Amino acid sequence: MTDAPKPVDVALIGAGIMSATLGAMIKQLEPTWTIQIYEALGDVAQESSNPWNNAGTGHSALCELNYTPERSDGTIDISSAVKVNEQFQVSRQFWSHLVAEGALPDPSAFISSTPHMSFVWGEKNVEYLRKRHEALRDHPLFRGLEFSTDASVIRSWAPVLIPGRSKGQPIAATRIEAGTDVDFGALTRLLIEHLEANDARLELDHRVTGLKKLGDGTWRIKMRKQVGGTPTTVDARFVFVGAGGGALHLLQKSRIDEIKGFGGFPVSGEFLRTDDPEVVAKHRAKVYGKAAVGSPPMSVPHLDTRIVDGEASLMFGPYAGFSPKFLKNGSVLDLVLSIRPHNLYPMIRAGLANLGLVKYLVGQLAASKETKFEALREFMPDADPADWYRITAGQRVQVIKRDAQKGGVLQFGTEVVAAADGSIAGLLGASPGASTAVPIMLDVLERCFPDRIAGWTPVLRRLVPTYGEAVATDEQRAAATLGATAEALRIHA
Repeated sequence: MTDAPKPVDVALIGAGIMSATLGAMIKQLEPTWTIQIYEALGDVAQESSNPWNNAGTGHSALCELNYTPERSDGTIDISSAVKVNEQFQVSRQFWSHLVAEGALPDPSAFISSTPHMSFVWGEKNVEYLRKRHEALRDHPLFRGLEFSTDASVIRSWAPVLIPGRSKGQPIAATRIEAGTDVDFGALTRLLIEHLEANDARLELDHRVTGLKKLGDGTWRIKMRKQVGGTPTTVDARFVFVGAGGGALHLLQKSRIDEIKGFGGFPVSGEFLRTDDPEVVAKHRAKVYGKAAVGSPPMSVPHLDTRIVDGEASLMFGPYAGFSPKFLKNGSVLDLVLSIRPHNLYPMIRAGLANLGLVKYLVGQLAASKETKFEALREFMPDADPADWYRITAGQRVQVIKRDAQKGGVLQFGTEVVAAADGSIAGLLGASPGASTAVPIMLDVLERCFPDRIAGWTPVLRRLVPTYGEAVATDEQRAAATLGATAEALRIHA
């Protein structure tokens, strides 16, 4: 009789940016721990981490107007923008550390300097953008933010925005050169290659079918190999579910109390893309506009430079759609099979409270190709349909959670769900997601390993020098942090 296999210390379900980030952190903190990664597909970073399935903005609220809403009194609330920016600076610090030690050999393989711009038209929107600029320009994390209503200046920033536009149309733009484009697919691959080089094990084509807590506190993970359908199991002391839209189902399988009341609403999307060198050469920026009145945050239009595998393309969108799948490679039964007695009422209440979102999705589904292309022409008046083609973006599953007052709310953002004993955790939700992977995974570590955090803190401060401290409130620290990471990652400060 042979002994049962020894449990692995860490099992990561899903080979995307979240699992890769957490694995890289744990390998720094506990080099002797065994780590195994299980991915249902045949390669890593094929869902939300894939560069063509996300905007890759390096979300830092430099240009995304949904992070700076206008209050009822006309002032601009910058609190969300500051929070998101500071979170991205944490991610930059961790990446910089890995570059310094050679774990990420070439930062240009995953991050590129790309100016971030906001662009609006109409008198009311121009005034909003002016006030937003005034509210942000002196903040330590937003230094260098420029504002202009001059068409010649805006044309010098982004030439494609002006030709063909009515000269009498009020327009305004902001620009900051310190923005970035991030290929999270490439970053994920580099992180997982580093993990494999340090004895972590990657198992592709392994679909997790069950999670069961054993009497000794470990988790038994049931899987089925995609090729041949062979069942297999592994036991793990700690499990992280970083499976994107698939995380809800897997956390439900775990039966932890903390997942009760959570549901998900899937949203699909499309982008227009061009790889034509002449068109691409005319635009080098990420330009975000303002969502239409009543539209959800996910609908914010943007014309983006994307740099993937060293090649530049342009993307415009998103055009929202609906699919009941929770993953691009998921099942049409995903939404139905996610419904439980404990989340049915929150899902109904959230649905009733967000009929505007339903109306928006219906309108997007009914829109013709011509109507969709006109949205691009609002940004780029001279755009030629012959230069562009449609691509399907990744699936997003917006979090629905129980709420004491409203019954259920639709949450835009991410949510860490962790068992009380810290033995299992998972991540639900979407944007800003990948850009804030590092602070999110720090949260996972703090919640799941509270007894180890004090001992880990010296290492965590090597990985993230500002760990435990605020950057946004200290002008000198902010300048030093941005400067150091810009130098390490070879991007504009």
